[in-house]
Amino acid sequence: MPEIYQWNNGAAFGKGIPSDRTPEVTHKLAPDSVERSSIAGLVRKASFSQNTGTEIPQNDNSVLESDSPEAIKSASDQVAGLIDTEVGMTEPVINFDPVANSAQLPHAAFYSDPYLLSLIVETIEGNQHLKILSEEIRIASNETYARSGEYRPFVTLGAGAGFEKPGRHTREGAVEHQLEVAPGRGFPDPLGDFGVGANVSWELDIWHQLRNSQRAAALRYLATAQGRNYILTRVVADVAEDYYRLLALDKQIEILDATVDIQQQSLRIAQAKKDAGRGTELAVQRFRAEVQKNLSERSLIQQEIVETENRINFLAGRYPQQVGRSQTDFIDLNLTTLEAGVPSELLLHRPDIREAERRVAAAGLDVRVARARFYPSLSLTAGLGWNAFSTGYLFRTPESLVYGLAGELVGPLINKRAIQADYCSANSAQLQAIYDYQQTVLEAHIEVVNEITKVENIRQSLELKKSQLTALEASVDAANKLFQNARAEYVEVLLAQRELMEARMEIVETKQEQLSAIVNAYQALGGGAF
Repeated sequence: MPEIYQWNNGAAFGKGIPSDRTPEVTHKLAPDSVERSSIAGLVRKASFSQNTGTEIPQNDNSVLESDSPEAIKSASDQVAGLIDTEVGMTEPVINFDPVANSAQLPHAAFYSDPYLLSLIVETIEGNQHLKILSEEIRIASNETYARSGEYRPFVTLGAGAGFEKPGRHTREGAVEHQLEVAPGRGFPDPLGDFGVGANVSWELDIWHQLRNSQRAAALRYLATAQGRNYILTRVVADVAEDYYRLLALDKQIEILDATVDIQQQSLRIAQAKKDAGRGTELAVQRFRAEVQKNLSERSLIQQEIVETENRINFLAGRYPQQVGRSQTDFIDLNLTTLEAGVPSELLLHRPDIREAERRVAAAGLDVRVARARFYPSLSLTAGLGWNAFSTGYLFRTPESLVYGLAGELVGPLINKRAIQADYCSANSAQLQAIYDYQQTVLEAHIEVVNEITKVENIRQSLELKKSQLTALEASVDAANKLFQNARAEYVEVLLAQRELMEARMEIVETKQEQLSAIVNAYQALGGGAF
């Protein structure tokens, strides 16, 4: 990764902005001692003959703190206990300046609007997609818990009863006919068979095949939790975007209402001038048409408001209803100043990168599991119990006592194609995971640069549009006065009013794009502290 971000691809930002303007986007260099050594080594080690190293951070219980049910937290504790510390490296302790990266700000500190914060809390609790992902985490946790028992002994306890009547002219029947259970007492007919005992089977995990399989499942569980965290940050960003879109639509309706009032006033002036014989019907109809056009546009914006409100309602998991929002001046609305930090911090704050990293480590363990299948496996079996033909003799010891112990060593010798194919597939899957990790890091870096550069460029565009708006407001005022004094044509007034309205609409849209860019930049940095 680069040491610093290249804003605007190294080009200077637009001209016309005072040089002493304090930028809204800043970045700071971390100390030289701060390093991230997890994936650089993994890529170098990837090959068909040598599997990657693995890395299991020991503090991953925090990934589920956003999920309120205690069951997931309990499962997280179980999985953390199942991961052996010998698997790989521990996460390096990195101390960053708490104000050097906006990703370290929780959403409650980044978003100051109480209505928006209330919507975010309701969305986190009610979003159906997040609930589905929570169940996927539980499924992954259960899979990890199940695999943790595969390398431990299996003990079964059972009891059985049955009867058997061999034919007289069979070997078993002939033998029973000649033998006696006791002096003067033959075998009962039919012959009973009663037994009770315990059996133990244990595959010795001498190559750590079963342990590595369990650790791979544990890493995928942690990856699933990080994947949910990434979706959570995206859902929160969607709610914030739609909320600011609502504020923008409210502002557009306000602009249309103000424009209609001005045009109706011009319509009355045109009508008065026509009645006085100083104007024509053409001017009256043109102003009336302009008023109707803007009223029609207002209805379309109202429909957009309904659809945007219902997008928020869907994300929050609730039925259609009005969305409460603040009445602040939308154009002067500002969010917290963004601090991007350095690119290496993305590895710590982006949940999707942490998810991909865990999948790389899990794929490395899968290679170990596949390679262990080339080696012999050793299994032990043992049994202890009582067996007799009658329940009266069942628990007589040592006469009815039965026991056994056996060991089995099995290894592949000829036709190992299936094992070789699985091993090659595991290596290919490992390389896929590494490439996916690299792609995720690359996408994250590009997202940050795109969104934060967009914030700065839109800010400069917005300031220029404000200067344009000031000039257009003055032109409309001058055109109205000239029209009242019969020193300007109605077309000039119409054109000036139309351009003013369009400029106001463009400012609102530009402001909304700026707020969306800030929200997306905060999400791209991994912000939210979930």
